[in-house]
Amino acid sequence: MTEYDVKYLDLLSEQYPTIQSACAEIINLTSVLRLPKLTEHFMSDIHGEYEPFLHILKSASGVIKDKIKSIYGRTLSKHDRMVLATLIYYPEQKLELIKKTTPAIFDWYKITLYHLIEICRVTASKYTRANIRKALPEDFGDIIDELIHSNTDLGNDKEEYYNQIISTIIDLGQADAFIVSISHLIQRLAIGRLHIIGDIFDRGPRADIILDRLIDYHSLDIQWGNHDIVWMGAAAGSYACIANVLSVSTKYANFDCLEDGYGINMRPLTIFALETYSDDPCECFIPRNPNKVTISKHDEAFWAKVHKAIAIIQFKLEGQIIKRHPEYNMEDRLMLDKIDYSRGTIKLNGIEYKLKDTNFPTIDPNEPYKLTKQEEKLMDELRSSFLHSEKLQKHVRFLYAKGSMYLCYNSNLMYHGCIPMKEDGSFAEVEILGEKVSGRALLDRAELIARNAYFSERSSNEKLFGEDFMWFLWCGRNSPLYGKDKMTSFERYFIGDENTWLELKGCYYNLIENPDICDKILREFGIEDNGFSHIINGHVPVKIKKGESPVKAGGKLLVIDGGLSRAYQSQTGIAGYTLLFNSHGLLLSAHDPFESVEKAIEEEYDIHSTLEVIGYAPKRLLVENTDDGISLAKKINSLYALVKAYRQGVIKQK
Repeated sequence: MTEYDVKYLDLLSEQYPTIQSACAEIINLTSVLRLPKLTEHFMSDIHGEYEPFLHILKSASGVIKDKIKSIYGRTLSKHDRMVLATLIYYPEQKLELIKKTTPAIFDWYKITLYHLIEICRVTASKYTRANIRKALPEDFGDIIDELIHSNTDLGNDKEEYYNQIISTIIDLGQADAFIVSISHLIQRLAIGRLHIIGDIFDRGPRADIILDRLIDYHSLDIQWGNHDIVWMGAAAGSYACIANVLSVSTKYANFDCLEDGYGINMRPLTIFALETYSDDPCECFIPRNPNKVTISKHDEAFWAKVHKAIAIIQFKLEGQIIKRHPEYNMEDRLMLDKIDYSRGTIKLNGIEYKLKDTNFPTIDPNEPYKLTKQEEKLMDELRSSFLHSEKLQKHVRFLYAKGSMYLCYNSNLMYHGCIPMKEDGSFAEVEILGEKVSGRALLDRAELIARNAYFSERSSNEKLFGEDFMWFLWCGRNSPLYGKDKMTSFERYFIGDENTWLELKGCYYNLIENPDICDKILREFGIEDNGFSHIINGHVPVKIKKGESPVKAGGKLLVIDGGLSRAYQSQTGIAGYTLLFNSHGLLLSAHDPFESVEKAIEEEYDIHSTLEVIGYAPKRLLVENTDDGISLAKKINSLYALVKAYRQGVIKQK
């Protein structure tokens, strides 16, 4: 035993001061290894759609409904099972409706409490009692613990005791509060760990509500998407990222998240837009409205002016970054210096196009990328608003704390966008600070720079470089979060020829149909295929209507962006995918559109989901087969070494 080993075991002895305490923990941990692995839940590309997101989370993608069916499939009607499921999803709201329509409420309470206790017992079966205690609510924790660990089927002498507990809960008027507590506990226990594979922000109405929920979630990780990174860059103070965030928000008529959610002061921008484009109809900038927000024609015209004002500033700021960083190889995205302002045309790749909008009052043709004094003042004010938004900064710090560019977990590799590749299947190189990096090294370097952008000292070189790089990650060629050759925002606004709108996906998206390429990527990230290893990917919506499949390379790679965002549902034909990884294998769930919370509560309407088994595990997976199991096994070995050291007198018992 080395000196280092002795020091380590001496530290461990502070936690386990006797042979008995160390042995007790060995017994406990060894038993835990034989439990079935907990269910992992994967979601991607939520894009601010908080209502369907929260419903999928509450229902655990149908896990809770399936447990109810397995327990009560022969004794309860489908309608009664759906009422029970809805009660678990929305206990407070559903209780109010049930009490109005149920005359024999005492009997209903008694039956329902027994049902919920049984569902909770089954849901808790994969957990140790110690872990369940940590999850128990404060108000009814001891009572729930007692009830779900009862066993009246074996002639338990405590049967009357348990019956009396339930009767007393009802008699004291605590049944509603108990139902709420145990329903939330069932929701919590149904999912062991949540994985968010990027793009929480943009398009949908309230990304802030989603993040409020995630902050309180018991176990999760987040892999950043490009829509997340641009908000993170904005929160760090990047002018270009701020302009893009505001441009996308106005494009999708998404004002609630900015103003109500984060308190971003839009007044300076709206005043500037109205003064600058007072007589301009800005028809090319009329907001899209996939969320069916009620907007009058007057407000539509108003927001079109705001949209154009920030879009022009965006193109200027992006041009400045491209000029500062020739290594980005994005000179073809410099548009403002290619415009013939006298003729109202632009020349791209040798072809001249007539512009749909030729009013550019803030652009100096001699210095097209220079902000006017008014624009500089405006961006300073907007930047201050982003930097001083307490809630936004809290959410972004959370994204840094729980997030990363990629994650290897339980033999699965998760990332949002892609691994930039060449046609021959080799990893594409990206130049960063004079060094060319690719593959895993590229993502590691990108994450480090993204952290520097937010946490480095104000005005330091690391921070300034990081802010520019955050914009590159948002939309740059060979960005692992974007994965296309260009973002054609300018062309979509100003050029009628839709051929100029094309955004070509990188080689990665063709290559991932090849199992050998997927194996290569897994090996690059240190995962040797154990027969049940996968890449789990988001970012690019799977267009079921066009025959596309989320399952690639014979099941080695899964793309789980199915269009939770309403803006994409007409293209995809569904309303999102979620993935479940339980002790038996992988299940892919395709969801129909979610109508409303009101309909879910009043009519027991649940999202219709179609489950597809991606693969069964070779044998039922236990905790010992997981990353947590590997960590526990190491701790068990250390505890055995501590017991041995105690017995040999190397370490003294306390």
